[in-house]
Amino acid sequence: MIHILSKRSDPSFIQCNYEGGIGRRTIPKGGLYMEEGTIIHVDYELYNEETGTIIETTREDVAKEHEVHQEGRTYSPMVCIVGGGMLIAGFEEALAGAKVGKETECTIAPEDGYGEKDSELIDTISIDKLIQSVKDPKSLYIGAPVNIGGKQGYLSYLAAGRARIDYNHPMAGKTLKYSFKIVAVVEGKEEKVTALLESNTGHADFGVEFTGNDLAVTLPQTMLFDTNAAMLKYRLVTTIRDAIADIAKVSFIEVHEPRGFGVEEDADSSEDLSSLSVAELKERCKAAGLPVGGKKADLIDRLSQQEVHVHDENCNHDEEE
Repeated sequence: MIHILSKRSDPSFIQCNYEGGIGRRTIPKGGLYMEEGTIIHVDYELYNEETGTIIETTREDVAKEHEVHQEGRTYSPMVCIVGGGMLIAGFEEALAGAKVGKETECTIAPEDGYGEKDSELIDTISIDKLIQSVKDPKSLYIGAPVNIGGKQGYLSYLAAGRARIDYNHPMAGKTLKYSFKIVAVVEGKEEKVTALLESNTGHADFGVEFTGNDLAVTLPQTMLFDTNAAMLKYRLVTTIRDAIADIAKVSFIEVHEPRGFGVEEDADSSEDLSSLSVAELKERCKAAGLPVGGKKADLIDRLSQQEVHVHDENCNHDEEE
């Protein structure tokens, strides 16, 4: 449960501590601010409570302050479902007891985080075996992820011709501290679907439209070239139906627009494709997701045509209880 320990002079800041049992995922019904199933945007920092080291953050200014900023990464609040069971038990409980806009700190013991460290999941091997198992031995360092015999772990010790591989979660046995703020609660069916789509795919610019309880999702162009898109769509249907009640038919629409191929065209001019070699034409066809077989004239014809293909996939999944 959540215990408020103290409030700082800033009335928007709440400090709390989580005490619970191993593996608990149920959110208590009494005295909580967030109902189970609420979809929220939350900014947070995760720290190792014992060392004060920051582990991860969604806020760019904090990342820069702690010198862990990653160039090219988009920093934005995490989308999650309160009580959805996708987060560690202690953080789930803390979110359920938080208010929108309140900066909150929560300390979580190992049993309510990533568990205690299991000594049986630590193995000692020879350095020769380690070197044979990694692609680039020069990239090894203490804490480096390694795959030994199909098991994923990390290098925790290296000396005297021996290497120690830890197959525990990297944060197992650690007391954690979250500093977080729920920045928004997602309201409205279209907005909820959009938030779930973006957070579960990493893509943006989805088109979402309801006709009664039937849902039509237009996929963004970037997702059309995602090799995992086919399987991802089926998982999205389950995620959406679990989070939003009374969803009937779900259709995914793919619109294949002509590609710009990285060349800006003026309104009154167009590129002479015939001046390109067959190899160059094939590369452009490949980039556009078009067939690359045939003669030069066939390739030019494919690239010249505006091709819009709408593909509806009706995914009717009966969820098993």
